Amino acid sequence: MNRINKLIVISVLAASSTIVFAQGYNGPTTTAAPANKYAGPSTVPSMTAKQLLANGADKQYVTLTGKLVRHTGGKHYILADTSGEIPVEISPKRFPANQTIDANTTVELAGKFDKERFGTSKLEVEQIKVVSK
Repeated sequence: MNRINKLIVISVLAASSTIVFAQGYNGPTTTAAPANKYAGPSTVPSMTAKQLLANGADKQYVTLTGKLVRHTGGKHYILADTSGEIPVEISPKRFPANQTIDANTTVELAGKFDKERFGTSKLEVEQIKVVSK
């Protein structure tokens, strides 16, 4: 391999080697991808955890508002609202940049419901919005 090819390979590997680890409720320590900034009306239904678990359809887009009360490992958290609790899966890149989220932070989560016939159903989070601290 000639010198120029080696430099290209090293450059590509260096650029693709950024790894983000979950930091519990603190979110990632690196800059996250910009969040969707649309603030207008939406046809995506807002539901409670209890309603979603009882009546949600697989791959249904929904929003839930509550608090991330527990981190259960990796990308897995528990969201609690006034109706109950639901497991949620949040990739570290979905956490808002430069904002700390803890068990007392009210958040709005938008995502796709993963309804399981057997096992635990969960919300796969695509966007997090901090509602109040």
